[in-house]
Amino acid sequence: MASWILISGGSVIDGTGAPPVDDCSVLVQDDEIVGVGTGVGDGSIPRGETVTRIDASGKTVMPGLIDAHCHTSFGEARMQEEQDLYTSHELRTLRSAWNVTKVLRSGVTGISDPGGSYFIGVGVREGIAEGLIQGPRMTTAGRFLSTSNGISDFYPSSVGVPDSSIGKVVNTADEMVTEVRHQVKNGVDLIKIGDSPMGDIEAFSGDEIKAMSDAVHRLNKCITMHARGSNNVDSAVAAELDWIMHGNAMRDDTIERLADSQIPLCPALLLLGNLGEFGEAVGVPGPKRSAYLRLLDATAESLHKAREAGVTLITGTDTGFACTPYGEWHARELELLMRYAGMSALEAIKAATHDCAVVLGEGANTGALKAGMGADIIVVDGDPLADITVLQQKQRIETVICRGEVQAFDDEVLAQRRPYNAAQHISPGDITYDAVFNGGPPEQPDARDFSTDGERELLDELEELAAGSRSE
Repeated sequence: MASWILISGGSVIDGTGAPPVDDCSVLVQDDEIVGVGTGVGDGSIPRGETVTRIDASGKTVMPGLIDAHCHTSFGEARMQEEQDLYTSHELRTLRSAWNVTKVLRSGVTGISDPGGSYFIGVGVREGIAEGLIQGPRMTTAGRFLSTSNGISDFYPSSVGVPDSSIGKVVNTADEMVTEVRHQVKNGVDLIKIGDSPMGDIEAFSGDEIKAMSDAVHRLNKCITMHARGSNNVDSAVAAELDWIMHGNAMRDDTIERLADSQIPLCPALLLLGNLGEFGEAVGVPGPKRSAYLRLLDATAESLHKAREAGVTLITGTDTGFACTPYGEWHARELELLMRYAGMSALEAIKAATHDCAVVLGEGANTGALKAGMGADIIVVDGDPLADITVLQQKQRIETVICRGEVQAFDDEVLAQRRPYNAAQHISPGDITYDAVFNGGPPEQPDARDFSTDGERELLDELEELAAGSRSE
């Protein structure tokens, strides 16, 4: 016997960019939408079959959100060492499984995990598919592929890159292709290339990126890349990647080539936005907050031009850090796309649903409320076209349907936080003689402030990228 759901009386936003339809109904059979319209009702349901009825009068019915940049195994870490070193493989897996339920509760019914520890993403994806874990539809990468100059080689050469880290260093084309094959054998859906952190240099040559892309596509998988600078984006376009992350600083000719390629761009603005706008509440130093905000302002010019040129923008959040915790801020990416890319609310919803479905693979068939599509649906108490921020309020996400099943959640349980184990600090500050007996300096230095070469270099790189974007 089939399972039926009838959602009636709501204002339906179908995710394709079409205007909403009032007093509209959506009919679901198993994991498929079989009807959408003002005339849809009980007539299509065989007599005697059980129907779950949802009254959406005065509410919005729309596709579930899709997050193209959700790191399921990042563990809400506050620093890189916490992400890479201090929590066992086994416990990381269990905490990742816990966290994907929070993502689903927030109205996100599909995610793509662009890299993380071990093959935890593969295990979580399979656990969801088998019904062992409550979570969204999911595709996943393994560890980032990085060179010694890329985003994942964080530590001094004397330490190296531990197997528990989020990246794998590959410094020759042969090593890169070998790692692609290894990851595909172990079940990934996509490969993530980690180019330089801020896009000020090219950590991979164009030929190396093309070699990885060709290897991935021969194996019928997808490939994406962390690419903040214009040259990075150019190399990704030339190598025919499937989608590209960031694109903060793009020259006009790069934007033109990106538009011609029809490769989607995932700006992933949330990490910068949360650190820049909300970082003061948790002690992010003022210079770093200002640098992030200046980079966002500079990014806006590239995104406006890209959108005007016809580049498809999709939503991703870099969820998984302490500043972007699971289930908290996914929908804020829509607000940021409206602010920094000039999208309307309807366009932002399309970017987060219909357009973003590409990251879930050809078989997902989701992202829009149309007959024949997969049944991933949310019912929202409010009108996101009037106020996009209603999607950020979990209590306003009244119903979540994923794979044709109405989801039940215990919000009190999900309110618990389960981050990775904290780094092993000895003291949060300097205990000097003057500090104890002579009043010390007016203010103790913040251990997170720009007191190390690495911190100063990061600030310089942020400033350089923002300046480069403005000049281009």
